This record gives sequence, C-alpha cells and structure tokens, in this order.
Amino acid sequence: MRVIVVGGGVLGTMHAWQALERGHEVVQLEREPEARGASVRNFGLVWVSGRAAGPEVEAAQRARDHWERIAESVPGLGFRANGSLTVLRTDGELAVGERFAAGPDAAARGTTLLSPGKARSINPALRGEMRGALWSERDAAVEPRTAQPALRAHLAATGRYRWLPGREVVEVAEGSVRDDHGQRHTADVVVLCTGAVLSGPIRELAPEPPVRRVRLQMMQTAPLDEPLTTSVADGDSLRYYPAYRGAALDELTAAEPQSPVAAEHAMQLLMVQRLDGGLTIGDTHAYEEPFPFDVTEEPYEHLRERVAELLGRPAPEIRRRWAGVYAQCLDGGRLVHREEVAPGVWLVTGPGGRGMTCSPAIAADTATEAGL
Repeated sequence: MRVIVVGGGVLGTMHAWQALERGHEVVQLEREPEARGASVRNFGLVWVSGRAAGPEVEAAQRARDHWERIAESVPGLGFRANGSLTVLRTDGELAVGERFAAGPDAAARGTTLLSPGKARSINPALRGEMRGALWSERDAAVEPRTAQPALRAHLAATGRYRWLPGREVVEVAEGSVRDDHGQRHTADVVVLCTGAVLSGPIRELAPEPPVRRVRLQMMQTAPLDEPLTTSVADGDSLRYYPAYRGAALDELTAAEPQSPVAAEHAMQLLMVQRLDGGLTIGDTHAYEEPFPFDVTEEPYEHLRERVAELLGRPAPEIRRRWAGVYAQCLDGGRLVHREEVAPGVWLVTGPGGRGMTCSPAIAADTATEAGL
C-alpha cells in the first residue's frame, strides 16, 4: 500500500515506521522545516513505572520493548535502559511507595522499594536526604531532539520513504491530501498525527475530538560534572501519575499538601541527563486556554530548589527554558483518540504526556486497525 502520514513528531514518525516495517510505501509531511512541537520539548522518557494499570501500562510495556528493538538499528536514538528512581523524602511519600511496591503488578513494572543507601549505590549523584526510593528498572530514555531525524534517516535508506517538510496540509479527502504548495498526494491510507494542531482540515473532519490541550514549562542545565545514572522523579510525581492512586496517596494528600507553587502549577519534578551531560528538568501543567505566551519564573525557582535538595548541592546553571503544548485524550481513560474520520483516513491524537513513551505501541495498534 501507499501510506501518507501527516505530522513529523514522534507519533507520526512511529506510524511511518510501522507502515514501512509492514512492507508499504510512505510519504510523511510536516508543516515546519523540522518537528518543533511536544515531540522535541519533552524529557525523552520511556516511562513504564507510573502508567495506569490495564491497557495503559500494557501499551507502555510493549512500547518499551519496541524502543529497545528499534535502537538496535538506530543508535542515533540515544536509547539507554537507565531505569528511574522516584525519591521519597517524607513519611507519607514512603507509605505510598511501600504500598505500591507491594502491589500486584510492581514486579511486572520492574519496581522495588529501596533504602536510601541502596538508592545511592545505583545513583551516587543523589546525595540529598531521602527516606527511600522506588527503583523502576523498566524505565528508559532516548534523546528527543535527535530521535526523529535518526529514525527518518533509517527509513529513507529503505527507498520506500519520502520526507516532505515545510508542507502544511490544507485539504484531506479519501485517498489523498493536498499541501500548501498545491501538490496532491495520493494514498490508500492517510494517518493524521498533527499533535496539538487540530484546526484547518482536521477540524473539518473531526469538529470536536475528545481531547484537551495541555501547556508545560521545562528547562535544561549546563552539563552536570558527574553521571546521573538514572532518570529521577520526586514525590510530587506520586500525585501526578495514575499508578499510585489509592488510600495511601489520599492520606499523603491530606497530611502533606504540596507547596503552593507546585499546587498552583500542577507540578512534579522529572530529571533526565542528556548525552551531553546537561539535565532536562520539569515540569508544569496548565489546562485552561488561552495559554500565556510567556513563561513564569516561580515554577523554575521551585524546580531548582527541588533539584538542589535531591542532589545535595545546587543544580548547574540553567542554559535553556521553554514551553510546549500537547494534546491529551479525554475519552474515558483511553490511551489515545483514534478515529477513522473518512474512509481510509485516520486521526490519531491525544496521547498527552505519554507520547514519547507509548508512540511505538500506538502506531502498531493503528496499523493493525487500519489493515496495514
């Protein structure tokens, strides 16, 4: 078959990968000269540990295996099976960690509860005070700024793939799309992975998809002068990720309120060391539009303080700050909104903060459902 993928982010690129892997030809269009949305403004986390039980964590587990397999052919992904430590610093956080580590699916997630000494033996850079840590060996990381170009280079080597950047799609019909250069591209299947951009022809085909847009703020530091051997999360991530919900979390929330800044901006701390040594740190969550065009400094100050607490010393200087927007599915707990909006035309959107983690599994499921 001939497949058109609209959108150059990680979700679109993984749909292109799936189509090529199943023997088809692919044309991938992207409105920008290079993908600039949530796919490059994230941590690069392949995050199994905090996913909701059931279909979500199952998809994350499959996707994690896909990432490792793909990395064997595409070393430019920067894939590393570094695991993660969720640092528990209070009695309430420790109680949530104990309950989770004793749960029925902790072993499948590769999650165990560690003492402070054992946690520091895995990640010696964490010199701050802690009561314990959740170690999740199934978590991994890739390099978000280079993953898509590396994947595309591999796809192009098949001879069955064309990358067309700087082409905004202005019309979508059964079996074809037309771009703003006036060129019409024909296909047997069209997959629309336009991320948080749901206007123009997307709105014509799906006026009210069950998704919302979410804005985040993040930053990156100068290189840390030692390895951060795992990805790192703080106790606020227990409040954010659905895997930890339950009585222990309810008790934590009642007894230990978040700091006012963290609560106002729906914050957690995630921290990943890039291959150049810098730390990607975040993030905030804002849900009410219109989103501001500028960034707010208070969350960055909170994150710097929290990093210093975990490392036991100040964070390296901040080199970059940015904001991003992604689409999050609101459709009854589903991982993604997938809809055939016209014969042979599929809209796939709304993975939310799970896009980098789950895109290989989402794309595989789309390929199966679309008959590729």
